[in-house]
Amino acid sequence: MAKLSNNAIEALSAATRGQVLRPGDPDFDQSRRLWNAMIDRSPAVIVRCAGVADVRRAVSFARDNDLPLAVRGGAHNIAGTAVCDDGLMIDLSPMKSVRIDPVARRAYVEPGATLRDFDHEAQAFGLATPLGINSTTGVSGLTLGGGFGWLSRKYGMTIDNLLCADVVTADGELVHAAADTDEELFWAIRGGGGNFGVVTMFEFRLHPVGPEVFGGLVVLPIEQAKDALKTYRVAADEMPDTLSVWAVLRLAPPLPFLPEDVHGKPVIAFASCYTGALDDGPAALEVVRRFGTPYGEHLGPMPYAMWQQAFDPLLTPGARNYWKSHNLDQLPDGLLDVLIDAIGKLPSPQCEIFFGQIGGETTRYPADATAYPSRDTQYVMNVHGRWSDPNDDARCIAWARAFFDASAPFALGSAYVNFLTQDETERVGAAYGPNYERLVAAKTRYDPQNLFHHNLNIKPSHG
Repeated sequence: MAKLSNNAIEALSAATRGQVLRPGDPDFDQSRRLWNAMIDRSPAVIVRCAGVADVRRAVSFARDNDLPLAVRGGAHNIAGTAVCDDGLMIDLSPMKSVRIDPVARRAYVEPGATLRDFDHEAQAFGLATPLGINSTTGVSGLTLGGGFGWLSRKYGMTIDNLLCADVVTADGELVHAAADTDEELFWAIRGGGGNFGVVTMFEFRLHPVGPEVFGGLVVLPIEQAKDALKTYRVAADEMPDTLSVWAVLRLAPPLPFLPEDVHGKPVIAFASCYTGALDDGPAALEVVRRFGTPYGEHLGPMPYAMWQQAFDPLLTPGARNYWKSHNLDQLPDGLLDVLIDAIGKLPSPQCEIFFGQIGGETTRYPADATAYPSRDTQYVMNVHGRWSDPNDDARCIAWARAFFDASAPFALGSAYVNFLTQDETERVGAAYGPNYERLVAAKTRYDPQNLFHHNLNIKPSHG
């Protein structure tokens, strides 16, 4: 890596509309800090981009000066790929414009926008596209890895609703990627992560959703979890695409509708979102109410934007996080047994295991329609290790890995790239399966020198 001169940095700063930050500058530490407190890296320079010209300049500067390059969108990525040591970090967070065309039902979204930013603008017109479940997540990283959430059973993955994108490639050029222009790049960015360039604008298809949906939580004692999950897996086959029900096992947070003596006890919570007619909501969720005898429930109509923020308090930035994840097509008894065993050994009050129900529309695409190939996935399981004290690192990581290993025989063998941690680079092939070689070819074409390597990396064929 070349050593940066002050003159080079000053020239970069003079040519940048946004901010150029160095260690010791105000905002430097805030800009390099990520959602996952396990990651603590310090770049040599941060370019807080104000627009496309800044992104092009920063990419070219990193390339010409042989600097490691990292790209920050919402900074939520569990692997911490948004920041590098001793290189250049492109910080896209100032670029947060979201423009809605309510007539054409299109959203034009810059790469620094969060889910909350997107929903705020789109819901003003009763519109939405499938996104994740934590409103502080960045739209950019979520989309590039695939993206799924409450609306995916009805409207598909986030990438299934991406119509085109503007991408700054490794040579500093701005490319418009769509089905009819640079179609190979468009295919690759729909699940291939940040391997191919920096997206500076996304165009999404929007759907009528809300502004109110029917949903909420049903919380059962852990003793009922196995029977409840057996009932759930049968009911899931009959659920309409307008209903999404996720299962979360953890210690009960202090929810106001739960008796105080339940707080801190192990529970299984079924989180539901129904996007059909509000009047049909109670009947649609009756099946969930029959999963067991709950400690408490909170169901009813609520703003969709509020439901998108419902889990934010459990996912605040600044905690230490370690995840392990499997894709599943079913929930067999053997999996339920090792699951209940793991919940009996939770190493911290913040740890949880969840099953995100997708299926529905997400399965109606061929595996090669997009770079994201896992179209047979019915549930995405995430073992979410989360704690505050660095002294608990080894214990919490060991717990997550032990359950991951115990549950592996029941999984599909594929992986969701956005849930892979920094020590799982060997699973990149599993994440892309039959699409991996095509992704290597796209990488070789668009980034032959592997400038964009600070990610779950797809290496060019000669790299």
